[in-house]
Formats: sequence, C-alpha cells, structure tokens
Amino acid sequence: MHADALSGGYTDAPTQSARAFRAILEAMARPGTIHTVAGAAPPAPLSLAAGVALLTLTDPTTPLHLAGKADCQPVRDWVAFHIGAPLVAAEKATFALGTWDALQPVTRFKIGQPDYPDRSATLIVEVDRLTNHGPALTGPGIALATWLNLPETAAFRANRALFPLGFDCLFTVGAQLAGLPRSTRVEKI
Repeated sequence: MHADALSGGYTDAPTQSARAFRAILEAMARPGTIHTVAGAAPPAPLSLAAGVALLTLTDPTTPLHLAGKADCQPVRDWVAFHIGAPLVAAEKATFALGTWDALQPVTRFKIGQPDYPDRSATLIVEVDRLTNHGPALTGPGIALATWLNLPETAAFRANRALFPLGFDCLFTVGAQLAGLPRSTRVEKI
C-alpha cells in the first residue's frame, strides 16, 4: 500500500460528509448548477471533488468501478483504506469513476429495472472544466432552462429516453461538481 493512501480522507467526517452530501444533493436536484466542495485530498489523477464524492457516496457495500487512469494503484489503495468499496467490472458497478472517454461505452452500466429503477449506476465523470455554457438542460429542478458543458449530447439524450430507467452523472473537476440526473432533457444548441 502506498503511503499516500493513508492521508487525504476527511479530518472531521461528520461535518465534512454532511456538507458534501448537501452539495451533491443540491447538484442533482438542480441540474446544471455548479457547487464547490472541500475536505478530501485523493491521489492523482482524481480531483478533490471526485474524492469527496467517493468518500460521501460509497462505502464497503458499494460496488465501484474505476476506469482509465483512475484505475491505478494509488487510487485503489486510497479507496481500500478510506472507503473499503469493492472494485468491480463496469456491469456490476453502482458507482463508476473516470473520464467520459474511459467510461465508454456507457451502455454497459446498470440502468435499473422497471420495478426497481433505483438499481442503476451513477457515473462520476472527471472533466477538464465546468461552465454554464453548452447544451440546454430542461426538466425537474430547472425553472426554465440552464446550460452545462457536456462531453456530448447523444448519450444523454438516449439516456433520458429510457426514463425512469437510466444512469445518473456527477461531473467533477478541481473542487467543483455538477449533477445530471436521468430525468434531465439535454438539447443541443
């Protein structure tokens, strides 16, 4: 185990995880809004926001898939020490972490079942930046419309067509995150 794996977790877990959970909840309830989080220092190549999402949303009962550069020994050791989440293949994951390209094809992730749509995957997508420019977002939690730079639109439109099934996304970069639940309509501008 790398020495870096022992550091970078929450120092005040009850307070930090509550604040992080609130930020993630707000991001998912109000798609396209960008939130700043704090409290984690995961190993490279993970962003602070991705580390916060993992510390807050996963635990030893949460199957996690690491994709691309995120699937490296320092990250595996950090997850093992701070979270204990079992690392699994994409098809079995409840949460998956990586860049959009590394997570392809996204059709391999769980989308739930008609009687249990909540049994789907949440993708934590590491991006280069988060801005309120790009495709238009409409739907629950959005007054009229908002915008968010997305890696593409076709996959999110196809995902929305599956509703109430489908995967959800958290986009992370630096200390920022934004949510895109499956209920959001994505329109290319």
